[in-house]
Order: sequence, then C-alpha cells, then structure tokens
Amino acid sequence: MSNYYSSGYGNPPPGSDGSAEGNSYYGGGYGQPAAYQADMQSQQSDQQPSSQQTEQRQTSYGQTAYADPNQWKQQSQQQQAPAAAAPSAAVPPGATQQQQPSFWSNPSAVGAVAAMAANSMAAGGNNPNAMFDLIQPHAQTFLKSGAARMVPGLETFMSTLRKYFQVDNRYVKSKLQRIFFPFLCKSWQRVKFDSPTQGPGIPDVAYALPHSDENAPDLYIPAMSLITYVLLCALVYGNAGQFNPEVLPEVATWCFASQILEVLLIRFGYYMMQAPVPFLDLFSYTGYKYFGLCINMLGAILANHFGLGKETYYILFLYTASAASFFILKTMANNIPLAVAATGPKREFMVVGFAASQFATMYFVSKTKFLS
Repeated sequence: MSNYYSSGYGNPPPGSDGSAEGNSYYGGGYGQPAAYQADMQSQQSDQQPSSQQTEQRQTSYGQTAYADPNQWKQQSQQQQAPAAAAPSAAVPPGATQQQQPSFWSNPSAVGAVAAMAANSMAAGGNNPNAMFDLIQPHAQTFLKSGAARMVPGLETFMSTLRKYFQVDNRYVKSKLQRIFFPFLCKSWQRVKFDSPTQGPGIPDVAYALPHSDENAPDLYIPAMSLITYVLLCALVYGNAGQFNPEVLPEVATWCFASQILEVLLIRFGYYMMQAPVPFLDLFSYTGYKYFGLCINMLGAILANHFGLGKETYYILFLYTASAASFFILKTMANNIPLAVAATGPKREFMVVGFAASQFATMYFVSKTKFLS
C-alpha cells in the first residue's frame, strides 16, 4: 500500500491472489484518491436527511412529528374536516333525521305524570283513575308507533282488553259480594246507552264500563282469583310434602283448558240461538267461579289441621257451586236477548244448561287429592 502511494498513485495494487481485480476498494475501478474522496462525499450526502425529511419523520407510535408546530395544526385540521363532514354527507340535502316518539324523551310528559302522582297522593287518592287518564294517551301513542306496527291487530285487541280492567275498589268489593251472595241481589241489568256509531238512524247499544256498573263483566277478578287458587293448591301440595315446581303450571293449565272448553260450548249455544256475545264476556262470566274455589281451598287448608280438610272442602263446594250457578243463571237470563232464532234451542233450556255447567267445571278443577 505504501508503494502504491509513493509511486505517484499509479495503477491499483494487485489483489491477494496476484490479480489486478482484488476485493479492495481500489480494485473497484477507482485509480485516483480524488475519485475516492468524491465518491465518499456523495455517499455521505445521500445518508444525511434533507431539510424536508427532518421536518417530518415517523415516530415509534406511527404518528408524524413536525418541526414546525403550525404545520402540525394545519395537518390536524385537514384530517378532522373530512371526518366532521362525513355524517352530513350521508343525509340527503333537505332531509332531517326523525326519531320515534317516546314517553321518556318528552320531559313535559314525565313532569306532568310526576305532578299528577304527587297531587293524587296529597289528596288521599280520591281519584283512582287520574293516573290512568293521564298515561292512557301516551300508551296509545306507544302502541301506534311501536309494538302495534309489528303485530297486526295488537292495538285493537289491547283497546278491547283494557275495558275489562277499568275497575276500582268500590267495584271489586261490590262484585265479590254479588258473586258470593247472589241470592241477595235484585238488579241484574247492565247499564246501557245509545251510541250512534253505525250510521244515522241506526243506534248502537253500548254498555257502561265496570267502574260505573256493578253488573259489567271484568277480567281483573277472574285473573286474580285464578292466580290465588293456583297458589293455594301449591300450598296444599307443600303441606303434604308433594310440592314440586311443576305443580303451578299444571294446575293453571288444567284450569285454563277447562275454561276454554266451557267458553266454546257456551259460545256454540249462543250461535245456535243466533244471539251475539263477545268472547271476553264469556271468559269473564265463567272465570268468577275461581273465587268460590279459593274459598273452598282456604277453608279446607284451615280444617286440614283437624283432619277435616276434604269434608270441609265439599261442604263449601255445595254452597259456592250453587252461588256460581245462580250468578250465571241471572246474568245470562238478563243478557241473552228475548228474541232468538225460532229454529234454535229454547232460550230457557240454554240458560239452565249454562248455569248447571258451573257444578261440573268446579268439580273438574278441584284439587282434593292431598286433603285429609
């Protein structure tokens, strides 16, 4: 190497193998040191970042670092502008996003309900229908805008069913007395009034709601009586050590299936007489017998401690079944039209048959297996 520099920078020295094409740098074709220095400077200039590259480099978190803070702000604003404009671009011009009406999304409605509840409590609850009258329009709005659209006929069914639950404490007390002591009642006619809804000159007879008429049918008492009777049967099973969770649905299904069969038979009798009657009215009239079954079972549970449970049940059964039959007799006799089809069965025979069916159905659903 020293001979190479002392020789005036002539040809490159031979390689290790004696050839002129060695592995050294000078074997790469650079014969003069000036050419070597120029090449090294060009490589250093290529390795050093330019001024634009130093202003922007990728950090380890994938974010861009800027030498100038103003440039970073401008870049951030440019990135946020398309994101903010994206939702508005999805909505067509002139269109607005509509939300479904909701009771809780209306602060005035919620406040009105709270104020009405406070006033009702302060007044001692003299108006039991105040909360119902206030919430009813909001419930109707919910049915029309939500669930009623999903299930066809749901709105009509709920409107019809709601009439059978418009009861108050006075009605429930008077109705229970009428069911348990029907022999003391004198009036059995329902309160009716004319409602011209079928056209001019064709009046449509409408009946008063349960809270205004003691003879009107309801579904509140039958539903509560059925639930109470199922629980009393479960209590009898439990006292005998035979209770299991399947007792509740078994008794409820047994009672409900027998009632459906009874309603279908009565409705067929009405059809033979060509007399109109709503199905829910029949469910109401035939469901009052569960109150008598509750009395029977409750007396049997109390007498079961003395070993007279089954005897007490059947003694009470004779009275409650007779009361239920008399109740159906008077109710049907005052609600079936006097003018029926001449070719159909006699009206009097059908009324007696409906009344006698209460003995059969009450005995059919009685659970006296575990009474002593």
